[in-house]
Formats: sequence, structure tokens, C-alpha cells
Amino acid sequence: MQQEIRFATFNVFNLAPAGQQLYENLAPTSAAQYEAKLDWTARQIDLIDADVIGFQEIFSQACLREVLARTTRYRDAVHVGFDPDPGADRLTPSVALVSRLPLAGSGVSLADFPSGVALPAGTRDAEAFSRAVVHAPVRLGQDCIVDVVVVHLKSKRPDYRAGDSAEDPLLFGQACLRSLVRRGTEAVALRVMLTGMAQRYGRAQVVMGDFNDVADAVTTTIVMGEGSPVQTRLFDAFQLQKRQDCMRHVGFSMLNDGNYSTIDHILVSAQFNPLLPGAIGEVADVVYLNDHLVLGLPQASDHGQVVARLRLYDGAA
Repeated sequence: MQQEIRFATFNVFNLAPAGQQLYENLAPTSAAQYEAKLDWTARQIDLIDADVIGFQEIFSQACLREVLARTTRYRDAVHVGFDPDPGADRLTPSVALVSRLPLAGSGVSLADFPSGVALPAGTRDAEAFSRAVVHAPVRLGQDCIVDVVVVHLKSKRPDYRAGDSAEDPLLFGQACLRSLVRRGTEAVALRVMLTGMAQRYGRAQVVMGDFNDVADAVTTTIVMGEGSPVQTRLFDAFQLQKRQDCMRHVGFSMLNDGNYSTIDHILVSAQFNPLLPGAIGEVADVVYLNDHLVLGLPQASDHGQVVARLRLYDGAA
């Protein structure tokens, strides 16, 4: 069995075909800009060199396949990704999973909330994630399977209604609240889904992606199950990492208006917490690739990438 497994999460920032209008306030990319983005993204994926990578903001899975074809390390990797509606008038973002390790079953897209979870009545898509979750069972060894889940929760971008204006503090506050309510509801749906998955399969879990909030935010801690029995919780890999070096704590995945924060996370189940009985491994370290944020490269993502190195114990199963 491979003793060290690397997991990474990568928000690629609007990976879409050239000339495609994604948002009203965003100009479509030119052919030259598209080529530069594909090349940079491919090089960054090779630099990450993880066994399993979760992607966000994939507006076209075909574009991701084109990126993978330009890599040197992932041309033969397993790609699990689903376009929300290829025939729709407007492209919408989705997530994907790419693995150099074999899968123990088919990857699936989970768009609907579990039973009993819903947004307030009258809300658009009240019983579905804004970006469907992707789940795939990844085989780490002959007798060791981990359920990997890739997520992208609702952003903090205000959810305006027709006629709303940011100049009105009431309308602005209500729009921000609607986004928070959706992200919080998605967090609850994810917690219920992950708990059911753990009860059904009894396997370790790695949940990674863009949570659009910091690790100790209420929405993120809902996903982690803070306050629930410790064996059912998820843990922030950054907090669990064995090597804690105060001289290299420069972990951030976002740089916005001079503010540094981390909203991209890798969460692991109790099986990777060495302080708990029955652990099958531990988090050796977590690394953030974020130099491109400081450099302001136009072809690069607006997110840093998070890479967690997990070390499996002998006989892990």
C-alpha cells in the first residue's frame, strides 16, 4: 500500500471556453487569454503533484480535460466531473475530482439536499446545492477505501432581487443575509449527507473544496460537526498536521483588498486523527501554493491551492 497520499483542492477561477459570457460584469476571455490560462493551470496541477485533486469553478468539464491533456502527470488520471446542464443557455460552475489512484466505484454528482433539509419556501432551488457535490470512493490500497467529497458552498456575494441596489443598506443587508442562509443550509445538508455516508459505508472521509468561509466560521463548523460525538466529526487538516512550524505559517488561499484569509479547506474524518482510537493514519503536513496571488498573474486563479499530505499507518484498512 502507498504509505503517503497527497490530497489537494484547487479553485481554478472560471475555467470556461474562450468567448463565453459567464457574468454580466465579466468580459469573455480571448483566445490568447484562454490558452494562457490552460497552460498555467496545467503547470500548477503538475506542481501540486497530488494523488487526488478536487476542483471548483469548472464551467466546462471539456476544458478541464483539455488542461489535463497538457499536464505531464495527469494525462491518464481518472476524471469525475459533470456539467450541470450542457444544453443550457448559460454555463454554470461545477466541481470535479481527478485521481491518479483507482476508484472503488463510480463517482457521482449529488445535487439535491437530503430529505428534511430545505431553504425557506419560495426560494429558487430551495432543495438543491448551488453547485452539486461530487463523491467518489478512492482506493488507497487493497483493503483501504476513502470516500472523497468535493464541495463548493455558496459565496458571500450578495443575492440581490430584481430592482435591488447596493446603495440601499437594507436591501444590501438582506441580499447578504440570503447568501448566508443558503450557505448555512448547504452546510447542514452536507453534514447530514456525510453522516449518512459514514453510517452506510463505515469508511474514512476526506472532504475538500471552497467553503467560502474560514475554518472556524459557523457554516464550516456545521460541516465538521462541532459538538457532535468526536468519532463522527471532521477535522481541519491544517490544525491536525504533525509538523507545526511557526516560521512557515503563511497559510492563506485568498488575497482580497490586502486581506489574507483561507476559505479553501481539506477536512478529514476521525480515522486520520492520531489522538483518537482506530486511527489509520495522520496528517503529516499542509502546504499552501499562493505565490501567484501576491504576483497578481492575470492567467492564474484567484485562489491559492491547499495540499495535505496524509501518512497511512502499516496495516491501515
